[in-house]
Amino acid sequence: MSLARVSWLTVVAICVFASIGLFVTGYAGYGVTVIAVGLAAGVNLLPEPSGE
Repeated sequence: MSLARVSWLTVVAICVFASIGLFVTGYAGYGVTVIAVGLAAGVNLLPEPSGE
């Protein structure tokens, strides 16, 4: 696994834990925003399209 992939996976994991914490403390709007950031970072974990 490459360093770039590990770093994006780390960002996604941090976003998941941060959003859970924000939902628990009652900051639902910020939690949704952090989920959106995590999803945007997760796009970088998708496999690259084949160049046919």
